Amino acid sequence: MTGAMANFTKSGSDATARPAHIDVRGLTMAFGSFVVMRDLTFSIRHSEIFIIMGGSGCGKSTLMRHLIGLIEPAAGEVLYDGVNFTSAAPEEREAMLRRFGVLYQSGALWSSMTLAENVGLPLGEFTDLAPREIREIASLKLALVGLKGFEDYYPSQISGGMQKRAGLARAIALDPEALFLDEPSAGLDPVSSRLLDELILQLRDSLGATVVVVTHELASIFAIGDNSVFLDAETRTMGALGNPRELRDHTENPRVRRFLTRGEINLESAAHNG
Repeated sequence: MTGAMANFTKSGSDATARPAHIDVRGLTMAFGSFVVMRDLTFSIRHSEIFIIMGGSGCGKSTLMRHLIGLIEPAAGEVLYDGVNFTSAAPEEREAMLRRFGVLYQSGALWSSMTLAENVGLPLGEFTDLAPREIREIASLKLALVGLKGFEDYYPSQISGGMQKRAGLARAIALDPEALFLDEPSAGLDPVSSRLLDELILQLRDSLGATVVVVTHELASIFAIGDNSVFLDAETRTMGALGNPRELRDHTENPRVRRFLTRGEINLESAAHNG
């Protein structure tokens, strides 16, 4: 094992229970000569919720953008069900992209469009459905995320938590096989964040989709994560791979342990200072 991977930890007894949906092989992320992360190799299983975690600035969102083809890797490849997405022809990649649903950190709703119009955007772009049918499906997706009756509201008329749910409704408009969520709880209060976690679990179970979540929120990581990868900003590679609760309890990597127990450390410090 190389020096960079000396503290790498793998955990999770059922990691191979389901076939791999997404395979990341030897992925290196770089901007010019600056390497963000190198030698990332892991698999994401069908219908699991996979967490990309790590400290601020470690490359979590950058990794997600590599997975969905917004950024080309400096080295390595990404495969979906054994098909090489990285080297796929444009038309094949376009067909694969239609099976993805993405929720960006900002929600990325068009302020000049109603919620129903926002949710209907991918349906209008990728299907031949009539406007009436698009409206019906948009209403159904909004109902699935708890926004029944809000079809004609504009983003500015609803709360931040509702905007996140509307963005999630748009992400599932095409019944995706893989759902990518970038910091879905960012900016939400604890109650809204918990409700969003519950919604993600419900959607995974109802859609059967593979869900990839970028987050540093411990409550969400432990509440929804089946499997995870920890990106280590110090070594610029993977520091751990496995179920986040098992990693918290058993990892030997000190940086992973500090990250996953930082809430407990803060409580102990507060008690000591008190």
